[in-house]
Amino acid sequence: MTKPHFSSKPPAGVRERSPSNSLRASSAQHQGSETASNIQLITGGARSGKSSAAVRLAAATGVPVTMLATATAGDAEMEARIARHQAERDKEWTTVEEPVQIDRALSTIDNEHTVIIDCLALWVTNQLSTSDDNILLRVDDTIRLLRSRQGVSLIVTNEVGSGIVPVNEIARRFRDLLGLVNQRFSSVADRTLLCVAGGVVPVVKLEDL
Repeated sequence: MTKPHFSSKPPAGVRERSPSNSLRASSAQHQGSETASNIQLITGGARSGKSSAAVRLAAATGVPVTMLATATAGDAEMEARIARHQAERDKEWTTVEEPVQIDRALSTIDNEHTVIIDCLALWVTNQLSTSDDNILLRVDDTIRLLRSRQGVSLIVTNEVGSGIVPVNEIARRFRDLLGLVNQRFSSVADRTLLCVAGGVVPVVKLEDL
């Protein structure tokens, strides 16, 4: 089931601007918790397996799942990517398409359901016409909503800062901004996973070193 995305007008109160068995078990065990949030950030490069990892973790929670998709089918290549990801999901899952206002979309999803946000990189791309400060304010609004949820929240993003320095200003801005966005989500996540070549590596936070 697919729901249309929302309008570009910001909501009221929002400021304008493949894992191991133990990893899967952690998501399933969270369902007995009534208060603690379970935010998991899943990052990695292109074709690293991050979306597949999110799908497997979501399926292991044993509750209804909503996919919050930030992609828009702007060309044939993107249409093919979207179709490939759709084929990986359970047909009973609900899909909500929202390229920008994932904070508003989250407020429509049952608080106890599992949600996958896929992905932050496209979400940031869709907002590049506004300022970095506005984007980071929306990040903070989204994080507040995620921390108030009882259900598992699986957030997919891209790791784009490990290669050469981009040659143009827009690409450099995107790389730096996404790095900051990823750090903010990782700082509040109960767990951050790095996907590499289809495998999953847990990421240790600086304060835990």
